[in-house]
Amino acid sequence: MNPIDRFLLDLTERFCRRFQRLTGRTNVWIAVQLTNLSIVMYFVWAIASFWRGTVLMRVGLALFCAALLYVLTQTVLKVPVEASEQNAYQRVARGLRNPRRVRDALLRVLFLALSVVLVGPAALGYFFLGLEAALLGYALVPLTTALLYVLACDPLPPCAGTVTERVRRWLPARAVEEKGTA
Repeated sequence: MNPIDRFLLDLTERFCRRFQRLTGRTNVWIAVQLTNLSIVMYFVWAIASFWRGTVLMRVGLALFCAALLYVLTQTVLKVPVEASEQNAYQRVARGLRNPRRVRDALLRVLFLALSVVLVGPAALGYFFLGLEAALLGYALVPLTTALLYVLACDPLPPCAGTVTERVRRWLPARAVEEKGTA
């Protein structure tokens, strides 16, 4: 599995670097957006389950979601994206690779295996048993797998994205055109 992991990690890093050249946004920014997406998906699933459950289940689910939201604000959502990007830039400037490349290798491989193995049971649960939670629960596994790969990448040095630069050049030219026709 290690060669597959290295291949996927290199592929993800190439994607992240191309995305950074285009937009100026780093893999750290992508990771934060994936995290936000998984949080939103989880809470949508919790709200959908909330309306179908018994009163005791609703109370338990509400308490769990409140506790989870509190923990998220104290951990994941506490550090701004800019601070994380700055740390990554400083590490890369010193010539150091991302420690997550090695440290999270086993975790990435396990989630990759789960992504492959759980496709069948999730599809069976959704299509034949009508369990919406199976599909949503499974969606969090590949999302977490992608997040682990994105977090293990090294960003390029800070740069303005080509798309951003083109939009900045286009907007003033567009404003001049509109003034001339008005």
